[in-house]
Amino acid sequence: MLFAELPRDDSQVAEGVVHLPNWLAVEQQRAVVDEFRETARQVAGTPLAMRKPQLRSGQMSVHMLHLGRFWQTNPYRYVDSVDGHPVPPLPPHLKNMAVRALRDAAALDPALTPWVETYRPDMALINYYPPGASMGMHQDANEDSPAPIVSISIGDEATFRIGGVDNKNKPWNDVALLSGDIIVFGGPKRLAFHGVPAVRDNTLPAGCGLTEGRINVTFRQLH
Repeated sequence: MLFAELPRDDSQVAEGVVHLPNWLAVEQQRAVVDEFRETARQVAGTPLAMRKPQLRSGQMSVHMLHLGRFWQTNPYRYVDSVDGHPVPPLPPHLKNMAVRALRDAAALDPALTPWVETYRPDMALINYYPPGASMGMHQDANEDSPAPIVSISIGDEATFRIGGVDNKNKPWNDVALLSGDIIVFGGPKRLAFHGVPAVRDNTLPAGCGLTEGRINVTFRQLH
């Protein structure tokens, strides 16, 4: 791991953006990955199967799995089922994990504190980045709620990039995310353009549940 030996403290990256390094222990990471792997097996062969979504701009390089709601891309919307197949639920213990992460982040950034008592994520979007995958700058703008986004990284190290709310251009803030790190963004940065321009292959820690690649778990409150 490139950065694992460097001191990394909880930090406010920008107003509304907080980085919590090493928030999820390796054994917890493995449990989460195992749980997602079992869910992926259960929905294999159905319209809910883990796959690379086709967007208007082209096919994504990451594989997506959904809990709680399914993010449809044509048109962009959230649904409870696809072709009669109900979306697997978002387990309460994962909801609680996101709530705890938001509470920890709000301790560093007052812009996040209005949501501490009311944050209730409806869904989790699990993105698997195989070697060579990345994600372009985009907004999370299909939710009715302005509640913060809580994101957990597991696996290979990645660069998380977040910019402004008006366009994809600089200035950006780049954050090195290691396995077990949390990023929370909300308040003035809730609709900021963000992405993952680079993942560093073969940097994941032993015991995290993956043998290659990276998982990003994004919790969202829809209403």
